[in-house]
Amino acid sequence: MKKITFGLIVGTRGFFNSSLAVNGKKELVELLEKMGYNYVTLPNGATPTGVIETIQDAHKAADLFSANRHLINGIIISLPNFGDEIGIINAVEWSKLNVPILVHASDDTIENDKINIRRDSFCGKLSVCNNLYQHNIPFTTTKLHTCEISSNEFANDINNFAAVCRVVGGLTNARIGAIGARPAAFQTVRFSEKLLQKTGITVVPVDLSEILAYADKIDNNSSILIQKLEEIHLYGTIPESIVRENIIKQAKFGLSCEKWITENEIDAAAFQCWTSVQESYGCAACLSMSMLGDKLLPGACEVDVCGAVSMYALTLASGSASAILDWNNNFGDDRNKCISWHCGNFPKSFIQNPIEISNLQIMGTIVGEDKCFGAVKGKVKPGPFTFFRISTDDTKGLIRSYLGQGEYTDDSCELDGGTAICKVNNLQSLMKYLCKNGFEHHVAMVRGNVSDVIAEAVETYLKWDIYKHE
Repeated sequence: MKKITFGLIVGTRGFFNSSLAVNGKKELVELLEKMGYNYVTLPNGATPTGVIETIQDAHKAADLFSANRHLINGIIISLPNFGDEIGIINAVEWSKLNVPILVHASDDTIENDKINIRRDSFCGKLSVCNNLYQHNIPFTTTKLHTCEISSNEFANDINNFAAVCRVVGGLTNARIGAIGARPAAFQTVRFSEKLLQKTGITVVPVDLSEILAYADKIDNNSSILIQKLEEIHLYGTIPESIVRENIIKQAKFGLSCEKWITENEIDAAAFQCWTSVQESYGCAACLSMSMLGDKLLPGACEVDVCGAVSMYALTLASGSASAILDWNNNFGDDRNKCISWHCGNFPKSFIQNPIEISNLQIMGTIVGEDKCFGAVKGKVKPGPFTFFRISTDDTKGLIRSYLGQGEYTDDSCELDGGTAICKVNNLQSLMKYLCKNGFEHHVAMVRGNVSDVIAEAVETYLKWDIYKHE
């Protein structure tokens, strides 16, 4: 993923010890370099102290940030002492960056609470945040009100903030591919392009016939096809019963999708995965979605565009592959567990290895197994996960979402395809909420816990309605 670049604003106020601010800026720059982040900040000689206090300082910082707006993903405001709220708010407002903002303040020690060496950052942070609030500028605060720049707590705050910047920056400039028409039987995945566009999410449609037409033109002896076939065979085990012709069809379909995705700068895609591609071309779409997902380009089934957006948000937050699943079956009489399933589109990294690549089972009984090669089959490995889903509520003119955490268990299940046994606290109340509020049966999931990142991005910056399940 793209390396995050922060704009740095370090504030000071004249009647406090300015050396605290100067040293704080130096310490912060060193920390960011150690953590692998880029930064844009005023050179030390640009202002009397190298940090920001006056209106003139603010102009210089704003001009620098504006000139680097194509680089800056978020702004960190650090207060090693009280900080001048006017200089800081002017620098932010005049830069017109409209990116996430993290506000940090340094600790005082009991020993240093003396008039000439104390920081008063505890108080100054309230003043800066008050000004951001007055100017209607959204911002994020550190987990602790004050903390040392060198602390693990602040390093964690920076990493989480970087993830928030990825989510907000990614979604507000996202291009989501809609490959084919949604299945007529799935009215549940309807959505509003216009509501998504209000956030900055552009939907780019393509007729499935265009994808299949290019796939048909790929020569069986071409180097790109040979390379794709090798990639598929390395990805999983293919039963000997699968004929080579069907593997070639799957490889060509994948190449065609990747070509269109690259040419149109697509960030995530939703696929018409049944039944047209099987009937018209003779393969499944699952393997292509799985392989793209492992390249951090999420693919949702049944042209579920909002599902693709949800997956993309989780991938941006975690830096790892996400999946689209059905809330599918109860798990016996354990009311906090359920089976989440899909035909076979989970990324390889998402499930237990080794995996099998073979035919769609359910679809095979309808259109014939010889038309259904390309299902990735395996069970999701145990561990924590985050679930997230957005939905466009056209009648209310808003985007709604829900978010929570759970755990994949090691329970056994005999379902064919991709399977996850999910344990979610108060699962029954979650299901009741989804039913009452018209949410889809699809949900996006990612391994690990990134719920705090998603919640901050959605609530503070994207301003979507969100339900956080506890």
